[in-house]
Amino acid sequence: MAKAQRVILDTAAYQPQHKFFMEIARWLSTLLNVELKVIEEDYVFANQYGDKDEFGFAWLPQLFIELEGGIIIPVLTKPPFNPQTLELDQELSKKEIISKLKQNNVDIPLTSSPP
Repeated sequence: MAKAQRVILDTAAYQPQHKFFMEIARWLSTLLNVELKVIEEDYVFANQYGDKDEFGFAWLPQLFIELEGGIIIPVLTKPPFNPQTLELDQELSKKEIISKLKQNNVDIPLTSSPP
């Protein structure tokens, strides 16, 4: 299993999704028990490691994890919307992140005993 070193949020404070991504980034950092590194408007980083549009340009915010060995993978770049409210959906975003962590064989520490 791959071990997460840190959570990296590449964001822009003026973006409407900034607060949402900050909350998700803090949750993920706590879940993985790793440092949260917030970088502001690093489009070079986003273009190198993140998702891009049809013209090859990255957008912000995007959320990444850095694994041991310096491997960086995007875990949330386009948060899902709740179909009823048309607002960004935290729970669906968290499920998407967990799925990407599992796909990349990232170790997810046990946080509590099962219900």
